Amino acid sequence: MTDVATIRSSFPALTRVHRGQPVAYFDGPGGTQVPRQVADAMADYLLNHNANTHWRYPTSEETDAIIARARVAVADFLNASPTEIVFGANMTTLTFHLGRALGRRWQAGDELVVTELDHHANIDPWRQVARERGLIVRAVGFDTATGQLDWDDFARKVTPQTRLVAIGAASNALGTINDVARAIALARRVGARVFVDAVHYAPHQLVDVKVLECDFLACSAYKFYGPHHGVLWGKLDLLSELDLPKLEPAPADPPDSLETGTQNHEGIAGTAAAVDFLASIGQGTTRRAALVEAFATLHRSGQSLVERLWDGLTRIEGVTVYGPPPDRPRTPTVAFTVCGFVADEVAVALSERALFASSGDFYATTIVERLGLSDAGLVRAGCACYTNAEEVDRLVEAVREVARS
Repeated sequence: MTDVATIRSSFPALTRVHRGQPVAYFDGPGGTQVPRQVADAMADYLLNHNANTHWRYPTSEETDAIIARARVAVADFLNASPTEIVFGANMTTLTFHLGRALGRRWQAGDELVVTELDHHANIDPWRQVARERGLIVRAVGFDTATGQLDWDDFARKVTPQTRLVAIGAASNALGTINDVARAIALARRVGARVFVDAVHYAPHQLVDVKVLECDFLACSAYKFYGPHHGVLWGKLDLLSELDLPKLEPAPADPPDSLETGTQNHEGIAGTAAAVDFLASIGQGTTRRAALVEAFATLHRSGQSLVERLWDGLTRIEGVTVYGPPPDRPRTPTVAFTVCGFVADEVAVALSERALFASSGDFYATTIVERLGLSDAGLVRAGCACYTNAEEVDRLVEAVREVARS
């Protein structure tokens, strides 16, 4: 088990000083800071192994080996098979790519189910497919008071005409952890496929695609201490059936068939290093076992921090917090507003105190609209593996100062 102080020593960004104070990064839900191990792996690839793939000289063969090892590392991260791991620019791009391929088998009048609680990267690609193919998109609502999905509405929206259910494992805006297993059960009753957006979930809860039994799942390495790089997992038989656009000489079998063009090799190396960094927080005889212990440790830390943050913010007059309370399934990400201020104004005031937090709608536009905050936006503070209690207390006190001003 690794303590927070040791974890923090791996992040050079934490030495940054702004206006005379050490920077505290609460912007992790939009992209975490990167440990030295990840940057070193990317630099090592670029400086010592840089080449294109599948040629008969050392740096090309080394590149092939680095990519192969990265697939194994990410497979361990998701409890999957390396042949089911697809790399790409980001979750959004991969989802558009998958959506177009799946859409070729759907017919006009078929239905897709999305949720209002999702990032639009798991809404708009499916809407695009629907426009192109004459499909119907049904959106499941959520309770604005609790930040949780309306499961009665979910059950109504899934019909015998449903071909795909697309659901986020966790809300990047409110921190809600959704009951994905329940959504999958609803989909299976009508023979529909399930796509899971695990971008906000993966940094906080260890993904297990075998337990979930979904069909496809995507995440982004830059949300779990890696580079700006995306990952798509899919059941091998389903990936093999996809009608994909490809160049004639390109490989026809997954995962290569989904990876159009030359990939971001240094990003792939960095993604593997991010998984290994997370595994280093735990112990075990295998990487997966170490990840299980690491995520148990991170969950305990995150739960303590989110309770501290939630309790502190809710005691400030004029501050409203959104989403489920800490005794409900959630990530350590808290969205809030300060009466009399738009979110950007609060974020600027926090920045002046060396507290970096995001503001706006975070591409979870429907959530912000449903909350009636399209003009003001939300402030979002996320706790990461390097966040400590002192930083949370600094944030709470700074918000209190803003609310009083």
